[in-house]
Amino acid sequence: MKIACVGGGPAGLYFSILMKRQDPSHEITVYERNAAGSTYGWGVTYWAGLLDKLREGDPESARAIDEASVRWTDGVAIVRDERTVHRGDEGFGIGRRRMLTLLAERAEALGVRVEFEHGIPGPDAPELADADLVVAADGVNSALREAYPGHFGTEVATGRNPYIWLGTTKVFDSFSFAFKETDHGWIWCYAYGFSGEQSTCVVECAPETWTGLGLDSMGEADSLNLLEKLFHDLLDGHPLIGRGQDDDAAQWLNFRTLTSRVWHRGRLVLLGDAAHTTHYSIGAGTTLALEDALALADALRAGGDLDAALARYGRRRRAELLSAQSAARYSARWYENLPRYMRLPPVQMFALLGQRHSPLLPHVPPQLYYRIDRAADGLEPLRRLKRWLGPRVARTLHARSRT
Repeated sequence: MKIACVGGGPAGLYFSILMKRQDPSHEITVYERNAAGSTYGWGVTYWAGLLDKLREGDPESARAIDEASVRWTDGVAIVRDERTVHRGDEGFGIGRRRMLTLLAERAEALGVRVEFEHGIPGPDAPELADADLVVAADGVNSALREAYPGHFGTEVATGRNPYIWLGTTKVFDSFSFAFKETDHGWIWCYAYGFSGEQSTCVVECAPETWTGLGLDSMGEADSLNLLEKLFHDLLDGHPLIGRGQDDDAAQWLNFRTLTSRVWHRGRLVLLGDAAHTTHYSIGAGTTLALEDALALADALRAGGDLDAALARYGRRRRAELLSAQSAARYSARWYENLPRYMRLPPVQMFALLGQRHSPLLPHVPPQLYYRIDRAADGLEPLRRLKRWLGPRVARTLHARSRT
């Protein structure tokens, strides 16, 4: 096959690796509009299960990603000025730029042509004319997808809270949270390491807090100075960094959750953020994009009818994403309703932070939910009831929201 992959993010690069490993005779070109080494964001997170899948897909790139990652097991929360620690599963962080470099090097070593600073404006671009398969891995603002908006049935829901993606020289050895109460409401930060030199910090707050603190009108330097003062005990005197490159200023954004009803049109197929996004608070965006690449390569492995393979891929991934999309939806809402939980003692609040994906939590008083959850840990019948009831509530509420 002749394959044109538009977008050189993790999904596009990893898909090209998988296809070259399946059949070295595939002619594959990845077109990336940005320069080599240029990317948004700082670090990405993932969990051990992803590494297992990557090892099955391509052991060499999996090993390189594993070796370049940092690890943590603890979660730490500073609530007002009180520190709480929660023991959890092992998590991983890696610099986004480092991951892209590793994947691009591996793809090129296998014979993939990676063309940086080569944007593709749309599906009629001459570079795509003779491709057997065109992979739209060009992100949430996909030009290829937007050329056929009615076909893909794409819907976008914009989140309520503004957030900003920052870096810091403070190296965190745990996944850390800080919640600070101001005269204008709560503001909070998620922070995690991704190398031996830097960490990611994502700051979020309600719109009224954002405007009340003046963050809506401040320049970058003043904003960072204010945030450094608010989170001084989290940062231990380290600065926040607003941009990874000279032309990459940090911006306050509202997260856009994107879903697509259909994932392919003829020889054009959506991959990663071009097809779907999930709220950053569950830390799954890169994982889901790489799983897309694995599923698409798997669907194509058998050969035969391309349309059937692409349809099979779309059905599989839409079904597999339901639980992650539900978790992300409830996680985002938990933060949008943060004051509901901040009257609890910090230990209890942090416990419910870990339960924020639950469809039951918004409908049960927080302290009662905490007591039931603690009781369920020791009683198997209650655990079974919770596992049975949660998905049913989620399905009912999801069905109502779509009518």
